[in-house]
Amino acid sequence: MKKRKQRRLIPSIETIIEWIGSPSSLMIHTLIFIFSFLFGIFDIFSWNRILLVLTTVVSLEAIYLAIFIQMSVNQNTASLREVEEDIDEIQEDIEEIDEEMQEDDIEEEKDREAIAQLSQKVEDLLAKVEELKK
Repeated sequence: MKKRKQRRLIPSIETIIEWIGSPSSLMIHTLIFIFSFLFGIFDIFSWNRILLVLTTVVSLEAIYLAIFIQMSVNQNTASLREVEEDIDEIQEDIEEIDEEMQEDDIEEEKDREAIAQLSQKVEDLLAKVEELKK
């Protein structure tokens, strides 16, 4: 059950992470900071209140960004583990194929030797037949 919830959350978290790293996110954050300072410049709110709210918001945002970054790192690490496992399996398959090819080469060499021996025996027999003909 827990993994199902995580699987449903991951696409939305990935969307958030992608948005945070986008130019539109940069623009929105910049506009928020500009408006915040404009509120102080035009005395709409007191500087103490503006700085308190900005500090709190930035701190909370930093906490969530750190969590999102760690989740992204964990997901990439898991993905790399899967790739490593696939590479290990491929390497094992290659080694098995190499062993089979070496075994086939040994068998082919034995077959060639057997054919060479049989050819030699046939030549010897033909030579004896020629002798008997004379």
